[in-house]
Amino acid sequence: QLQLVESGGGLVQPGGSLRLSCAASAVSGFTLDYDAIAWFRHAPGKETEGVSCISSLDGTTTYAGSVKGRFSISRDSAKNTVYLQMNNLKPEDTGVYVCAGDGRCYSGGYFVQSEYPYWGQGTQVTVSS
Repeated sequence: QLQLVESGGGLVQPGGSLRLSCAASAVSGFTLDYDAIAWFRHAPGKETEGVSCISSLDGTTTYAGSVKGRFSISRDSAKNTVYLQMNNLKPEDTGVYVCAGDGRCYSGGYFVQSEYPYWGQGTQVTVSS
């Protein structure tokens, strides 16, 4: 059983930066192991969009085309935490950002939501002037 808790969201002006955190933990009595952690985002009226993914097996990272070059995903194995550094934020980046665990990372900005059995509660990111 994997528990994911996000933090770091907030209100930022266009061009600003935020760093989101996703802390992973195991329910007491269970071993903490998973294949990958990904960030998804959802805005009202839009489909849920995969943002970035990092593999826990080899460290491979992927990004959606809309955020590549602006966002960077990383992990701190000692803390079992994945970070999403978001730079040069745009209004279209606004949404609820959710981390998901134990799925797969694919190249080319491809994400499969159904492959992630564990999801956090989400953290709101608002980019507005």
